[in-house]
Amino acid sequence: MLAARAHLPDGRLGPGLARLTAEIARLMDAFAAAGATAVDPPALQPADILLDLYGEDIRARAYVVRDPARGEMMLRPDFTVPVVRMHMAHGAEPARYAYAGPVWRMQEPGSPRPSEYLQAGFEIFGAPDPAQADAEVFALIRDLVGADAALVETGDMGVLAAAVEGLDTAPHRRAALRRHLWRPARFRRLLERFGAGHAAETAARAALLARVAAEGAPAVIAAAGPEIGLRGAAEVAERLARLAEEARTPPLSAEQVAGIEAVLAISAPMEAALGQLRALALPGLGPACDRIEARMEALAARGIDAAALPFATSFGRTTLEYYDGFVFGFSAPGRPDLPPVAQGGRYDRLTEALGGGRRLPAVGAIIRPEVLLAARGCPA
Repeated sequence: MLAARAHLPDGRLGPGLARLTAEIARLMDAFAAAGATAVDPPALQPADILLDLYGEDIRARAYVVRDPARGEMMLRPDFTVPVVRMHMAHGAEPARYAYAGPVWRMQEPGSPRPSEYLQAGFEIFGAPDPAQADAEVFALIRDLVGADAALVETGDMGVLAAAVEGLDTAPHRRAALRRHLWRPARFRRLLERFGAGHAAETAARAALLARVAAEGAPAVIAAAGPEIGLRGAAEVAERLARLAEEARTPPLSAEQVAGIEAVLAISAPMEAALGQLRALALPGLGPACDRIEARMEALAARGIDAAALPFATSFGRTTLEYYDGFVFGFSAPGRPDLPPVAQGGRYDRLTEALGGGRRLPAVGAIIRPEVLLAARGCPA
């Protein structure tokens, strides 16, 4: 139907559009009352700069076009990255922003998921107390979606990252695990491959590495024949060096692998989860636990029973890859057909990636107004 939009069959004209417009105005008024300045990033963003900042899922679903003057551009798949880019280029700290508008994500043929939908969001940059900022954003979004009308989930991407950093292994292995924090299946395969129970190198790879050690990479590459494909000799030599380094690296102990698995298995009310994390006593987890405790205190100061909030260390691992700390989401009870009503989290490293190495504390969240209306049972 021409009048249909995401989750609202009559959301583009008449009373349906009026209800949606009023809902967006309500959200934007609340963000303004919290001190936010309205921003409107361009719908077209530079693809070469931004695509690598999103997760694999969104990268595969971005609408990319070629502009004769600007090269490859994409329709924004979310607002946070464009807002960070705008702030790091022009903003002053501290800052608060609010926005509302469409985003676009390509879907597979026949998929019921919309390719265009609305986001309304709130972002805080440069707040001196991260725990207080996390609590403020969470409490604001919770109030707007309705504390009694949504199911909540929370997590902290910083916990698993800290556990990985505490592993007694080579830097390249920690880097590989960090790179795949948001990809549970790949992370699991890497953890198994690095572990003591994993089978040794295949005979073919072991033979290749032995030849490289004896003859040198240039000689082995030259003997393989002419270059075919996109990788040149230098890239192949670099890859061989990485494989040799990996072969020389001792495996992770069974205790280290079990420690990571124990971290990933934690799912409990936040206070109980914090106790379980502290009981693991893994290297590097102390500061991450302290951040959770400070956040709980900040939430409690806002009247939220933080101890009882559902918390899972694995929550957030399949969402946007720029989240690196507190993460949360709200969904509609009894409506598994709907995506999350709202979600958000902390993304300090994203500011560094877009700020030329200058890093700021940053946290924010989005609400999907169409989903919020649908969850309330509004026809549009």
